[in-house]
Amino acid sequence: MGLVHTVGLVLHPQRDSKIAVDTIVGWAAGRDGTVLGLPEEIRRIDCSAVPVEAGPLVERADLLVSLGGDGTMLRCMRLASGATTPVLGVNLGRLGFLAEIDIEELPAALSSIDAHRYQVEPRMSVTARLPGGQAVSAFNDIALVRVPGEGLAAVQLIVEGQPFVRYAGDAVIVATSTGSTAYSYAAGGPIVSPAVEGFLVVPAAAHSTFNRALMLAADETVELELLPNCGSLAVEVDGAVAAHLKPGDRVTVTADRAAARVVRLGDTTFYERARRKLRVSGSAEAD
Repeated sequence: MGLVHTVGLVLHPQRDSKIAVDTIVGWAAGRDGTVLGLPEEIRRIDCSAVPVEAGPLVERADLLVSLGGDGTMLRCMRLASGATTPVLGVNLGRLGFLAEIDIEELPAALSSIDAHRYQVEPRMSVTARLPGGQAVSAFNDIALVRVPGEGLAAVQLIVEGQPFVRYAGDAVIVATSTGSTAYSYAAGGPIVSPAVEGFLVVPAAAHSTFNRALMLAADETVELELLPNCGSLAVEVDGAVAAHLKPGDRVTVTADRAAARVVRLGDTTFYERARRKLRVSGSAEAD
């Protein structure tokens, strides 16, 4: 018996995904399967996918398919957070780092998954508890970013209840292994294999004497305290502003192992994708 009876779709808000959606709908119809989608997304496309809200989409789907780029994949992973539903990333348009396949590979990929010929790669998330009790989660990063004209991000790191270091700069980024190739990488942080269970704290454009990244274990807790000389900061969650902070505020960040499960078909490795996306051309040779 096949593994996939119900497919849930998450679509890019602008890119044309009709060819991919029609491919999935046709594949499912040949197996008496069902295709679900978020109402506001499938409304843009003339297809037979069944509109359901986010909760039922994740609960009912045997497989979630992200159609778009890395941003769509991150949103799909956040929808699936805490569930066991695997997520397949399909790249539409520009090269995606998180996507597993391109659109022309979709029929073969669906059949491979249906036949249990795939692996699941667990992905960690980080959750920040903000002043007032609001909790926000990200699969790439949570960043405390200076607001232009409002001063620097002056933040004290408290690790496992112990003050460790003070950063001053444009931002302080808390990144997962997945997010090590995103904002954290642009700020000078290391590339970390997604198999590593830990998370990074990286300063961006640091003005402080200590400007090194810190790697924490998955079960450790870090608190970010805005110092009295800190400016107003925006809290960015996977690139989207979720809140604003002021001096004296404190944010507690923890990690959640295997918050989402990503489909891997074994055609490419993390390091191959990293080379392509980051344009790594090789190391310099000594004379």
